[in-house]
Amino acid sequence: MKEILNRLINHDILPKEDAKQVLVNIAKGNYNTSQIAAFLTVYMMRSVTIEELEGFRDALLELCLAVDLSAYNPVDLCGTGGDGKDTFNISTLASFITAGAGIKVTKHGNYGVSSKCGSSNVMEFLGIKFSNEADFLEKSIDRAGICVLHAPLFHPAMKNVAPIRRELAVKTFFNMLGPMVNPAFPKNQMVGVFNLELARMYGYLYQNTDKQFTILHALDGYDEISLTGDTKTISNLTEAMLKPSDFGVDSVLRSDIVGGESIGESAQIFMNVLQGKGTEPQNNVVCANAGMAIATVEGTSPKAGFEKAKESLLNGNGLKALRKLQELSR
Repeated sequence: MKEILNRLINHDILPKEDAKQVLVNIAKGNYNTSQIAAFLTVYMMRSVTIEELEGFRDALLELCLAVDLSAYNPVDLCGTGGDGKDTFNISTLASFITAGAGIKVTKHGNYGVSSKCGSSNVMEFLGIKFSNEADFLEKSIDRAGICVLHAPLFHPAMKNVAPIRRELAVKTFFNMLGPMVNPAFPKNQMVGVFNLELARMYGYLYQNTDKQFTILHALDGYDEISLTGDTKTISNLTEAMLKPSDFGVDSVLRSDIVGGESIGESAQIFMNVLQGKGTEPQNNVVCANAGMAIATVEGTSPKAGFEKAKESLLNGNGLKALRKLQELSR
């Protein structure tokens, strides 16, 4: 690691294979916590390159505990986090709405690191069982339309990094990797990223895969469709700019989509929305994101996806998906 750190301090860029090897060595426990923290800090001071990101991704995918759910043709809705906006759990809610609309979902998530309440925090609070057992996951996706893949159970490589990330409590390049390393290897993906540079990098890396994908970045900084302004989208078909009016809705205020101050408050917002007691801005933001996921899988327009998502929310199908998952978790 000393040699790697010296190279990075001298502004060297790691080739893909070297970047991959560093992560493999982290997984093996070859480095101490100070060395890992120093390595993470480098990438807070400068941007990660495409080659480095690809190397990090390849290492985690190679080392992960893979689960085959390809028969369900699922989609993952996942944001990088790290946008510093402290919104409520939009992509997790959108995942249940998507499942309620009949699209199977493999939701990859983790505890919040740079946010108050990550996807796994709210799922755990609501009694969802985290498991890497193939039978349980298959039963979940088959009966509830969704399974939750709690990242630490599938990425043993991360166990040496998790405590350091928690202590640093700021975004690191692992935020950038999260959506790329879903252990179910879904062929459909809607991913939100925290800046335009990363959106371009994701677009480049995903073009070399067989995925149907949509990458999102709200121009005012959100790693999802926020409806507070325009959103840049990059897909395997096109690049576009999405406006709230494309979904047939008005723009919302930043204050309309903030999350709770605690995990309990966040879970309350989560349940309010699923139970049809959400505010109009909350409902619209969730359905816009779910709608884009549906449109990504079905190849329809954002508006058509939005209408399907709204129906899933209003007829209670999103809530049914959660209730089924809670029942299977008991």
